[in-house]
Amino acid sequence: MTTLERARALDAADALRGFADEFDLPAGVIYLDGNSLGPPPRRALARLRDAAETDWRRGLVRSWNDADWIDLPARAGAKIARLIGAASEDVIVCDSVSVNLFKLAAALAARRPGATLAVDAGEFPTDQYVLEGVARMTGAALTRLDGRAPPKNSVLVQSLVHYRSAEILDMAAAEQEAAAQDFDIIWDLSHAAGLIPVDVRGAGARFAVGCGYKFLNGGPGAPGFIYVARGDADAMAQPLSGWMGHAAPFDFAGAYAPAAGVRRFAAGTPPILSLCALDAALDIFDGVDLGALEAKARALGDFFLGATEGLGLGVHALPERRGGHVCLRHAHGYEIMQALIAHGVIGDFRAPDLMRFGFSPLFLSFEDVSNAAGVLADILSTEEWRRPEFSRRGKVT
Repeated sequence: MTTLERARALDAADALRGFADEFDLPAGVIYLDGNSLGPPPRRALARLRDAAETDWRRGLVRSWNDADWIDLPARAGAKIARLIGAASEDVIVCDSVSVNLFKLAAALAARRPGATLAVDAGEFPTDQYVLEGVARMTGAALTRLDGRAPPKNSVLVQSLVHYRSAEILDMAAAEQEAAAQDFDIIWDLSHAAGLIPVDVRGAGARFAVGCGYKFLNGGPGAPGFIYVARGDADAMAQPLSGWMGHAAPFDFAGAYAPAAGVRRFAAGTPPILSLCALDAALDIFDGVDLGALEAKARALGDFFLGATEGLGLGVHALPERRGGHVCLRHAHGYEIMQALIAHGVIGDFRAPDLMRFGFSPLFLSFEDVSNAAGVLADILSTEEWRRPEFSRRGKVT
């Protein structure tokens, strides 16, 4: 059986194959970058048009009430809560991952006198940068762990799924260690939400953030989300105490009074058009088995690794439990990726030498992956990647 025949046999048995029709992808494109930006769901595009043409154009300011824009952050948050195992009232959509990380890190550092901020040196850069800023502002010490355990009385930021290796951490075990060693964990769920089963309540996790534009398919710059367990939220002071986090924002009181629970972690006016797209995209997950999503993502990655074996490429870190992407190494990985993109196979590049291929299980087929591996093999055998235009670097890689 050829690689393509095996791919088609796997597709025929795939219970998730019908979800591809939910997405509006251009013909001739194999999209392996869903872990950076998910493609547009058809229902999200329709909701955007309706929100712009009807709610905004005709309803104008009345739509804050008539279209219930004002409660959209909480409604979308409740849909994400189902995906991460949280209580529906403990998640709200607002701001970005970076801003939400700042809120939580600063709030937790403030309630732990003398706390140390901790992050692994290999963590996603924005998570490290935000902690640097919090450290400068608060005077808290910042330590980069390099695989070491965080110190007692610390605030640790770590991803559930690592952005390079795709390693999935054991959330429950980490929270048990945190309780025993007296430190807090802020989980970054950006590469996890909408791809793998997450159970924050079952694991004892109390704080998390994540983005809406990767596997949740909310669109470029889609707002992020923040999760805080109710018992903790009510005891925390939100450092960005904006009007949407006020208990009664339209009373226009002169002094700040925080809303109950996670709603206090809202700040400014919500970005309604982006929120509408994300809210509609989240409906795709109704009734979806997240365990099946994780299994298919891993199977797609394994299939791709098998199909590219023997091409002379290095493989970056294959942990025992892996999320939705794999990275192949080559000294000219950037140029090879640009050649792939020119052929309609879209992945991304991570310095210094990693070609990252994301396998979103809702819209990708095994035949897509087989065809992508074939294009990669052709580019390597012909050395097409040496063409000068493929070495020109854009601002976004």
